[in-house]
Amino acid sequence: MSIKERYFIKIVPQRGDVVHRFEVTRKHIFSGSIALAVALLVVLSAAGFQVFRVHAQQAALQSQHEQLQTLDKKASAIRSQLQQVQRQNQQIQQLIGVGAKPRPHSGGVQKTSWTPASGVKSGVVQLARHVDQLAQASNETLRQANDLRRLTMRVLNMRHLAELARARLLAAIPSIDPVEGAQIVGCFCYRSAPDVEFHPGVDLDANYGDPIHATAAGTIASAGWDGGFGMKVDIDHGNGYHTWYAHLSRIDVSAGQYVHKGEFIGLVGDTGFSTGPHLHYQVMLNGTAVDPAPYLNGVPPQVLASLP
Repeated sequence: MSIKERYFIKIVPQRGDVVHRFEVTRKHIFSGSIALAVALLVVLSAAGFQVFRVHAQQAALQSQHEQLQTLDKKASAIRSQLQQVQRQNQQIQQLIGVGAKPRPHSGGVQKTSWTPASGVKSGVVQLARHVDQLAQASNETLRQANDLRRLTMRVLNMRHLAELARARLLAAIPSIDPVEGAQIVGCFCYRSAPDVEFHPGVDLDANYGDPIHATAAGTIASAGWDGGFGMKVDIDHGNGYHTWYAHLSRIDVSAGQYVHKGEFIGLVGDTGFSTGPHLHYQVMLNGTAVDPAPYLNGVPPQVLASLP
């Protein structure tokens, strides 16, 4: 069949006398088929590109959704940590009695969420900015926490030192019975026997050889014979107080020695001007004798009230 073989196409309108007549060859038909195929290929390519574009957009949206979820989890974790540290800071401030300083505006302590109306991409940007603000607030709160911990250690150390100082003060104040369980048989008062004069201490009923203990911490000022007191120990407590222990049968300390409260210093006796075994116990404050009775069972309330 020849490629130049001709074909005729007639187009007859529904109304009208004019008949349209076209002449085409096989070559024209072949060329038209190629053009149609090319057009169809272009259409199919465009459709495929559109499908690829839709899939790419869906993948991008899925990725952005995943970013939103990751950022939201990160924001929640930072927010939780921030609130926990802030609560700890407040508790520490209350415990050590330090006034709370105004916290800087964190800009993101309250929960923030994105909405579909604002767009996923916009939500990612907004939430990322929110996470940065939370991270900055968290870092600032952690810095304050570290400062507060250092302050706490300083306050606790100062309080510990103050407690130690107070404990040393209390340890140096007479507050126990030098002979356990002994009763007062001679008062801090004027008396007529065995002599007529003021008795500047108390006489404690005790058996010969009973142990005697220092009623407060201090340094032995003297230890030896002292006239009518017989064998006597004088302890200087370094705060204006001295305690005297007289009529001993034996002394077990020496001048210059440091003794703790309750430490053994000697034995009860009846040396010197004595009518029988007992302990003469005398408390001196700034060179003046004071009644020892209130000091036998603890530090007197008025003395405690005067301490820092």
